[in-house]
Amino acid sequence: MHEVWTSSRFSAQALEGLAPGRVRVVPHALAANPVRPAVMDRAAFGLPDDAVIVLVSFSLASSFERKNPLAAIRAFRAAFGDRSDRMLLLKVAHGGQYPEDMARLRAAMGGAANIRVEERLFPADESYALIHCADIVLSLHRSEGFGLVPAEAMLLGRTVIATDWSATSEFLSADCGIPLPYRLIPARDPRGVFEAEGAVWADVDLHAAVSALQRAADDVALRQRLGGRAAEVARERFSGAELLAATRALSRLPGHVAAGDAGGARLAEGAG
Repeated sequence: MHEVWTSSRFSAQALEGLAPGRVRVVPHALAANPVRPAVMDRAAFGLPDDAVIVLVSFSLASSFERKNPLAAIRAFRAAFGDRSDRMLLLKVAHGGQYPEDMARLRAAMGGAANIRVEERLFPADESYALIHCADIVLSLHRSEGFGLVPAEAMLLGRTVIATDWSATSEFLSADCGIPLPYRLIPARDPRGVFEAEGAVWADVDLHAAVSALQRAADDVALRQRLGGRAAEVARERFSGAELLAATRALSRLPGHVAAGDAGGARLAEGAG
């Protein structure tokens, strides 16, 4: 093994002890050959045109506790109550495999008419269309190794509100989104996947989340400014430049010349 590639400095820190001096940070090249959102409006997803839509998108296969959707529901309810012009859309993947988690989610919703669950799996272009239909993308995660949904949302010019800890803090700042304060607490994962001796993760400041949601929902100009800047940052940050550099560096190692050059050429062509 010559190198270990990972998508963030945060995850690199966790891997460095396993491969000292051989861990390289290579962010996902989302902007090198971006997915084109399908031509689908809100009506195609059964969403109202006259509401500010807050999207929380996550997979239950990635740990219910880590994704922290209950905090998102609490923050939304505290911010907007039963307002019909504010909607929380919970895009949940693999919900059928985790019925207990889905039961907790629906219990927290409390039958609120302005909170919906979407469990269908969409192809990439339709998933991007759904993100584009949202006004705000919310991630109150406890930890992210990269933060794919916030990154994709930024690329699509959406306003992102997210916990300011772990990998998302490497690309989301107050210049292009709304990062939220937090405190570190012991990681407690009932599945045991993300729990280890001495491990910690973030507990987001819910009061800050409520304030951020209200501010972003009420201020169209703020959303436009943050979304526009987010797209600029994402295009630069996820351009594929690091991947191209890493591929070229790898191609100089014995036994990797042909494969490395070919991969680099394809990436350069896509980025152009």
